[in-house]
Amino acid sequence: MPARVVVGVVTSDKASKTRRVELNRTVQHAKYGKFVKRRSVFHVHDENNESAIGDTVEIQESRPLSRLKRWSLLRVVEKNKAVDLAALKAAKRATATEESAVIDNLAGETE
Repeated sequence: MPARVVVGVVTSDKASKTRRVELNRTVQHAKYGKFVKRRSVFHVHDENNESAIGDTVEIQESRPLSRLKRWSLLRVVEKNKAVDLAALKAAKRATATEESAVIDNLAGETE
């Protein structure tokens, strides 16, 4: 029997070489027929720490690697394209501070 392969989204990359991948799906309720959202959570072994939060990854079922890890990372399908606004604002503030320091320094030299 071949190993299962699924595509999911990385939701946590805090642990070294381990990723938490979620697979969201909709299923039909057995009695009422309403479609309800369900999710499966997989702990995945990522040997080279290739993936990050928000990445879409392809994972494959493997032998048990630890208490929770039963899947291995095959490849990163798509990198996360979300922009970290806090990091951008911090970088912008840092460059603005450096520029003002240079201007103050130049003004002090001319006097």
